[in-house]
Amino acid sequence: MNKKPLITLTWITLGSSIFFFTFFSDEKTLESFGYNLLISGMYAFGLGLSNGFLNDFLNKKFSWTEQTRLRTILGIVATIIVNFVVVYFCNYINFVIIQKVSTQEEFFSGKYNFTNWFFVNFALMISAFLHAKGFMEELKKNTKQEVVEQKLIAKSANAQFESLKNQLDPHFLFNSLNVLTALIDENPEQAQKFTTSMSKIYRYVLEKKDKEMVKVEDEIEFAKIYCNLLKTRFEDSVNFIFEVNNDDLQKFVVPLSLQLLLENCIKHNFATSSKPLNIRIFTEGKFLCIENNLQVREQLKESAGIGLANIVQRYALLTKENVFIEKSEQTFKVKIPILIEKNSQTMTTYTSETTENVAYERAVKRVKELKGFYGNLISYCIVIPFLVIINLLTSSKQIWFYWPMLGWGIGLVAHGMTVFAIGKNWEEKKIREIMNNQK
Repeated sequence: MNKKPLITLTWITLGSSIFFFTFFSDEKTLESFGYNLLISGMYAFGLGLSNGFLNDFLNKKFSWTEQTRLRTILGIVATIIVNFVVVYFCNYINFVIIQKVSTQEEFFSGKYNFTNWFFVNFALMISAFLHAKGFMEELKKNTKQEVVEQKLIAKSANAQFESLKNQLDPHFLFNSLNVLTALIDENPEQAQKFTTSMSKIYRYVLEKKDKEMVKVEDEIEFAKIYCNLLKTRFEDSVNFIFEVNNDDLQKFVVPLSLQLLLENCIKHNFATSSKPLNIRIFTEGKFLCIENNLQVREQLKESAGIGLANIVQRYALLTKENVFIEKSEQTFKVKIPILIEKNSQTMTTYTSETTENVAYERAVKRVKELKGFYGNLISYCIVIPFLVIINLLTSSKQIWFYWPMLGWGIGLVAHGMTVFAIGKNWEEKKIREIMNNQK
């Protein structure tokens, strides 16, 4: 067991026994001080240890951050029960057994109701402070853990995205050189034209491969140039049709997606003059589609699977929208989402600096709210007992301390409900209902 709480309770016992011995004890004797020390220790250790064990038990069973409401409700109910039992037990030992100022019948007759009520409220204030302290410690720990986890996620996602982009450069170059090698033997003049066009296309690759998104218009223009290169090699064995909605040209797709999909069509299908491969690029709703008639060629070796897998993974990092693959007996179609930049989850969301800043700002705002509430709670726990003592010492016949205690207490409860969003479920439900109706 941690020694710090025991040391704290020992100092509380010593301090309170000296206080009561100095100001309230009629006999200034060693025996009287011993009684004060015994009684103070009983209350301090009884209330302190019982509330400490209760708080630790609830913290282990119920998380403050994940089960805030349940933890709060159980904490309130359990704290009231435990403090009620411990206070009555300590008061009974004190007044009936140790001081012998009351009989058992008198103690339970209602004569000490006010005393019991006072001690229970005082104990509840101390318990509230302990629970608040436990909540702040767990919140601080979870906030640090969340920031660390978000940084790891950001670094992992960013590294994955960079890895995917880096595949594009050598992948495009390798496939283009394969086409060029074939043309050199088949048609040297066409190979020369292909080399000139390839330099223009490769410039686009170098410019766009590091971007998160490019305009549909730019990607279509690039795809047309690349299709011309393919036409140079395959001539009338391959046909290309572009039917893209003009309204979608200023929207966005991932860079080089069409080039990879065109390569995929050529690589997996045979094309001849008698049976040409027809490739159609068109828009369908919020998707940019590339469709070809299915003429599957036999693969001499297993495909590396870079093209289509690369597109799927890059879209998964950028947006929640899915890439769809539709295959029938006659056609093969891939549908890639057309993105609107302000609604897409761009990779800036995944940079470690941005993620950390968002998490940090959210944590700072939350901590300020909690700090304000617990500052209010601690002030209440300190000031109200002080007012009670002043009231009982100066005018015990005129009880007035419950007015500030009640008024401040209501304000404290309202403050707590605001901070912990208690009773806000109906607002969230109403907001969702309105949003669904608007959709």
